[in-house]
Amino acid sequence: MTGFSSDWLRLREAADHRSRNTHLAETLAARFALRDAITVTDIGCGTGSNLRGTYSLLPHTQTWTLVDYDTNLLAAARAELSSWADTAGSEGENTLRLTKGRFDLIVQFRQADLAADLDKALGDKADLITAAAFFDLTSEDFIKKFAKAVRARKAAFYTVLTYNGVTRWSPHHPVDNQIAAEFHRHQRTDKGFGPSAGPTAPLHLADQFQLAEYSVQEGDSPWELDVADQALIDELQEGHAKAVSETKAIGEKQLAAWSALKRTGVLIGHTDTLAFPT
Repeated sequence: MTGFSSDWLRLREAADHRSRNTHLAETLAARFALRDAITVTDIGCGTGSNLRGTYSLLPHTQTWTLVDYDTNLLAAARAELSSWADTAGSEGENTLRLTKGRFDLIVQFRQADLAADLDKALGDKADLITAAAFFDLTSEDFIKKFAKAVRARKAAFYTVLTYNGVTRWSPHHPVDNQIAAEFHRHQRTDKGFGPSAGPTAPLHLADQFQLAEYSVQEGDSPWELDVADQALIDELQEGHAKAVSETKAIGEKQLAAWSALKRTGVLIGHTDTLAFPT
């Protein structure tokens, strides 16, 4: 799966981090509070935002494996994590050693095709497998296989910001609901994993991890954007219009009128999911 630019991922990072569900984050931290060290695998890592949003919840010593198909994003992750850390040093071509506050992190980078070889992507073992803003782009079949693979490793699972279908623009436009319906139809197309789960992904994640005999918790993590996030709002509106135009279900003039309305706010619904083996 490709197609996400590092610019887009940077633009959304602040909103992503502040929108995470606090209760689930605290529950994750409590789960590992007595540990001195932890190993983490982050799939679909992009530029490393999920590490930057999660590391402070985990033990002092952390070993992360960041997995992505896009080598350009892996290179961007390496550069951005090096700039973000208090200290950064290389240990070979694919490993960084970082410090951030009281935390010591070893970060390894793995290029892998999650759809073609999930076992290679996940590796042999991890205490925690995590992702952000990822599973709505994958298929129901992939989610089923993924839950089984996590269970086989007896790992905890934590994912944030899975789109759940809620979209409310401000100010409202009469065709907002039609736009949302067509956006969802477009989202269900194949993004590299088969027909995408789209806004039903949180339901499938909960179902599959329960079938895997995990205890599952969910929490809302909506983007609540206002004029302080205008660049992100504008990018979202443009992205919705582009996706809907590809469905050809809404006339060009109607879509142009929708796109021309200046938005000053939007709520985008997300669900965070946390699952532990029982």
